[in-house]
Amino acid sequence: MADEANAARITGKVQGRDIVLDGRLSEDEIRDRVWWWTSRPDSGDQEDHGHEYDGSRRDVIATLGGYYEVPGDPDTPEGGELLEMLYAELNPDG
Repeated sequence: MADEANAARITGKVQGRDIVLDGRLSEDEIRDRVWWWTSRPDSGDQEDHGHEYDGSRRDVIATLGGYYEVPGDPDTPEGGELLEMLYAELNPDG
């Protein structure tokens, strides 16, 4: 119960959708939630498969360290750095 009370909670607004990351999530789970419109065929989430990325909006994630802009592609160096930082904040014990 103490772990739940102290669990990190990260919020954001990405492509018009509110994002909440809490608890211990794997990198794949984080990627699927933050970059939700890029659903992978094996993820089982076909709900937003037809969504096209709209680069005219600022997509941001709020963490304990501040606000970070979400790049449109998780496979860019910036996307990888954001993913690593989010993972580290959600899983402080490694």
